[in-house]
Amino acid sequence: MTATPTRLIVGPFNRVEGDLEVTLDIRDGAVTEARVNAPLYRGFEQILLGRPAADSLVIAPRICGICSVSQSVAAARALAGLERPDIPANGTLAANLILAGENAADHLTHFMLFFAPDLARECYAARPWFAAARRRFAASDGACAGTLLPARARFLHLMGLLAGKWPHSLALQPGGVTKAVDAGEKIRLLSIVAEFREALETHLFAAPLEAIAALEGTAALEAWVEAAPPEQGDFRLFLHIARDLGFAGLGHGPGRFVSSGSFGLFAPGVWSQGVPSDFDPARITEDHAHSWMEGGTLPPSAGQTRPAPDKPEGYTWCKAPRLDGQVAEVGALARQVVDGHPLARALIAARPGGSVHDRVVARLLELARLIPAMERWVHAIRPGEPFCAPPAAGIAEGGSVGLVEAARGTLGHWLTLQGGHISNYQIVAPTTWNFSPRDAQGNPGALEQALAGTPALPGETTPVAVQHVVRSFDPCMVCTVH
Repeated sequence: MTATPTRLIVGPFNRVEGDLEVTLDIRDGAVTEARVNAPLYRGFEQILLGRPAADSLVIAPRICGICSVSQSVAAARALAGLERPDIPANGTLAANLILAGENAADHLTHFMLFFAPDLARECYAARPWFAAARRRFAASDGACAGTLLPARARFLHLMGLLAGKWPHSLALQPGGVTKAVDAGEKIRLLSIVAEFREALETHLFAAPLEAIAALEGTAALEAWVEAAPPEQGDFRLFLHIARDLGFAGLGHGPGRFVSSGSFGLFAPGVWSQGVPSDFDPARITEDHAHSWMEGGTLPPSAGQTRPAPDKPEGYTWCKAPRLDGQVAEVGALARQVVDGHPLARALIAARPGGSVHDRVVARLLELARLIPAMERWVHAIRPGEPFCAPPAAGIAEGGSVGLVEAARGTLGHWLTLQGGHISNYQIVAPTTWNFSPRDAQGNPGALEQALAGTPALPGETTPVAVQHVVRSFDPCMVCTVH
């Protein structure tokens, strides 16, 4: 006889930027349906209306203090689409370094502060690996954060050299970067990145970054895991724990991955059930059916932000982005799959929707790929040559879009100018994609799909498996409800 379903509200989640609540319908010890609520409305799209175009470079980055560079780059690219500046090579290199620095710091922060501490919870005390997890990953005194947080802090010194300050720098402009790098600063940048590499290779991976980036499939990953004791590197310890807890079978998403491409390093595209296709932002829409917003389904270029907090069908402030009307997942796993990295493709060949295991692996794989690229970009900087094109005498009117890959996935700013002022501004953030509600056809968002089937044990008020799935997407709710 089937048990009567129960409803459980989980939240607010800790260790999340912003507010998050998840409503779960549970039957026979597993989640049958989930509804994800972003309960804090902020209204940046309305704040920007009527302002001079350049104000977007000041206001949009303040959406978030964790990924403000991504918002800056998207705003600058939206303006550049109208100004059409001739960006110097140094400007592109410096902007890439600033964005990659933030993304790399975000990936490390997610692992050591947001995800891994749940592996040291007392519910796992009987597991053979628990003592090691407690030593490395405990939220209060874990050695992982104790060693890598200072390394992250020193790594972020590069933001001062490249952008003047972080977060909310004004150095990122449509024509490049206003903060030039001299020969001495170039040497300091190389030293900063080298020191960060050493910390990652010593503590996180216990291996050269190139060895991680060169893993060509699941067999190679398993062989690497078994080549040393479990506590030799936090990544290896995570993989042992993930195997024991069955993370590969947990949190399967929609199986449709989207990336706008990044740095010229990761290719743009769409990957759906083994079939690649081109990414076209014109095929993006936002559905308002179950958000606390008025309106129907519109492309962001014509989008509207009209709050309707009493809307009966609504259950979140998050809109529902769709590509060709379909649910998609964005993030490091999407980027690596779309780019064709053999390990990422092998992971989703076994599990087309990805999993908790796959998202964490892809995030750390990307970290291992980013740092060597940053070293190449620093070497390519030519001190004494321009870093920024002069601002345009006048900005063309009309619409433009600025796309960027934030750490958490594809971010887009859709800008419309009339008379030099902003007449419409719409933002689709990575967590808006992943944490979207149902659309007008009743299709659940990526996280809502991934939570279906997740175990919820008797007596659990905040099921630990649910928390693993949620955190595998690395939510940033303040960006979601911009």
